Amino acid sequence: MTRSKTFQAYLPSCHRTYSCIHCRAHLANHDELISKSFQGSQGRAYLFNAVVNVGCGPAEERLLLTGLHAVADIYCESCKTTLGWKYEHAFESSQKYKEGKFIIELAHMIKDNGWE
Repeated sequence: MTRSKTFQAYLPSCHRTYSCIHCRAHLANHDELISKSFQGSQGRAYLFNAVVNVGCGPAEERLLLTGLHAVADIYCESCKTTLGWKYEHAFESSQKYKEGKFIIELAHMIKDNGWE
């Protein structure tokens, strides 16, 4: 008998969603997507307003392409894979819109539900 994994949150099946490519845990609803024009440490990444089933590490200051930010790595609660980061604080006023938002790298997510 195989057991299916239980996730903390399931997104509605009527919505287009993004899931962890490693374990298929739901990560974000397409409606929460802000931008597809971001760069992660391993390539392209998307910026989301809200995510589910992710844990957050401690914040640290990093010099990113757009300046100095305080960010915290985020990881899948199910398989513990690092997915990207959360913007905790932006030091430049032009970057303040990112605060509280989440980056997930394309290398770690897959599209689910109704993408035809």
